[in-house]
Amino acid sequence: MLGDTAVAVNPKDKRYKSLIGKNLILPIVNKRIPVIADDYVALDFGTGAVKITPAHDPNDFEVGLRHNLEVIRVMNDDGTMNEKAGKYCGMDRYECRKAIVEELKALGVLDKIEPHNHNVGHCYRCHSSVEPIVSKQWFVKMEELARPAIEAVKNKSIKFTPERFTKIYYNWMENIKDWCISRQLWWGHRIPVYYCDDCGKVICSKDEPTVCPVCGGKLRQEEDVLDTWFSSALWPFSTLGYPEMTEDLKYFYPTDVLVTGYDIIFFWVARMIFSGLEHMNRIPFKDVLIHGIVRDDQGRKMSKSLGNGVDPLKVIEEYGADTLRFSLLTGVAAGSDIRFSTEKCESSRNFINKIWNASRFVIMNLEGVETLSIDKVKLELKDKWILSKLNKTVKEVTKAMEKFDLGVALSTAHDFMWYDFCDWYIELSKTALYGESEAKKINTLSVLKYVLVETLKLLHPYIPFVTEEIYKNLVGEGSIMVSDYPKYNPRKTYKKDLEKMNSVMDIIKAVRQIKAQVGAASSKKVDLIIVTENQKLVRDNSQFIEKLAGVMKIDFVGAKSEISEKVFTQVISGFEVYVPLGELVDIEKEIIKLKDDLLKAEEELARANAKLSHKGFVEKAPKDLVEKEKQKIEKYEQLIEKIKGNLKEYEA
Repeated sequence: MLGDTAVAVNPKDKRYKSLIGKNLILPIVNKRIPVIADDYVALDFGTGAVKITPAHDPNDFEVGLRHNLEVIRVMNDDGTMNEKAGKYCGMDRYECRKAIVEELKALGVLDKIEPHNHNVGHCYRCHSSVEPIVSKQWFVKMEELARPAIEAVKNKSIKFTPERFTKIYYNWMENIKDWCISRQLWWGHRIPVYYCDDCGKVICSKDEPTVCPVCGGKLRQEEDVLDTWFSSALWPFSTLGYPEMTEDLKYFYPTDVLVTGYDIIFFWVARMIFSGLEHMNRIPFKDVLIHGIVRDDQGRKMSKSLGNGVDPLKVIEEYGADTLRFSLLTGVAAGSDIRFSTEKCESSRNFINKIWNASRFVIMNLEGVETLSIDKVKLELKDKWILSKLNKTVKEVTKAMEKFDLGVALSTAHDFMWYDFCDWYIELSKTALYGESEAKKINTLSVLKYVLVETLKLLHPYIPFVTEEIYKNLVGEGSIMVSDYPKYNPRKTYKKDLEKMNSVMDIIKAVRQIKAQVGAASSKKVDLIIVTENQKLVRDNSQFIEKLAGVMKIDFVGAKSEISEKVFTQVISGFEVYVPLGELVDIEKEIIKLKDDLLKAEEELARANAKLSHKGFVEKAPKDLVEKEKQKIEKYEQLIEKIKGNLKEYEA
């Protein structure tokens, strides 16, 4: 209050229009200060009249510039009052506030005191409240620097992904103000400005001068240091030998992609762009990939006050570095925030363990075997299937990577490794690996090794440590990091063979589903009856169906009417699959059990319906209880329908 130099009102405020341009008396100081009109004042906040203290509030400072107000600093750097504070000079700021309130009371000008919540900046180290104070600072003129930086994005020399963040960039750059680059810190790059106390000369120099060039006096350097972002803005070239045109600078400037968070687009990205254009006359990078912020599992920003921060080193110690990387990229969309959870870490660790175990299986079987180049392998149906799936995966992962859809790329590579390679191809390969034909074994191992190596390359950007270790054990030399990335080859997609193998797998899945439907163990051996016009495909691949579906023998009939016993049915494209019920369950016992289950389900359904038909329950019970009863009805209706269907099958 001691540094107030005006009272501002909104020019549209009818209450104060007659006072604009007149003067008021500032209590305690007994000084005349003007009433000014400025849009900064909110009509509906407080009284609609705001005191302006240019030296101690950044917004007031801007108002002061617009109205040419006097800037009166009434506080020292140590938080005590200075000589401009008059009789309060030397008093601590907090004590001064109390004294002023008491004096306002004594003068009879204090109308009332109200509690008010407002934001006060605090030091993140000592937690003291921060007092805004006007002081001498160094600035960089921005208008000339911003212009080419805006143009570089507008002409697509630099592209933002997602594109929506371009608007944020434009908003900041087109409304840019001169950049304050000086900071009052104990560390950092000191501003290269030197003062002569003898003649007052101020020198800005790239090289440190020894004496004043005007009077020969002793010089002292500015104690302020450069803003951290000023140094960071120079990163793309200052780390590569600039100002010398080194080989590294020639090769790595400009780079291709900058990856950063949306919260520092202006602080870092924009400043690197205009600094690169200014000093190197070239853009520093071509693409800017914007990612989100890592939040806790509830979606909250991590902070010390909430105590929800996560120490990545502790996560790495428990789960591994690759697991942490993988979990953070799982399901991520460009520009969207990322939720951290231990559940995702555990899921990611399980996947990496699966890769490790699958790789150990392949490496163990490769001992003492000289594999063939993939082009020299005599490919069977299962091999053409996995190579087609791999080729499709390479195409989709590459496409997603080029669009910076890192989460989609990871999901695609994950699904191929987990389901196609581990769950299916390794199991399909065991008939050849443990069979009598040495040629088939070598061919299968050659395909296993090739597919595993190529898949590790797809996963390497996400889990570099595990993939590097497995690669060295598989290949024996070189690093996966500098190996050729997989390329899509349309000639390596065997469409007809892919469809054939998918049909064989559908038969296996159909038998497994029948077993699961009746609650039979997956290991239980059954007979299989198939109706199809493509008996040759089934016969040629019967070893896979028998091994992976738990089938003892396969019979073919022309139609279901030829089957005399009770069966469970699955119909898939081109095939009708039947499994005799007698081999899976005791039919009479199962009918009794199903009828008992049906009775219980119908009783539960009736109970839920009775509750919801009672007007008092619906009107007075909590909404969540009413909703639970509705869900029960849906659940038991579906269960009853399923039980009746099974009974129909058994009693037919």
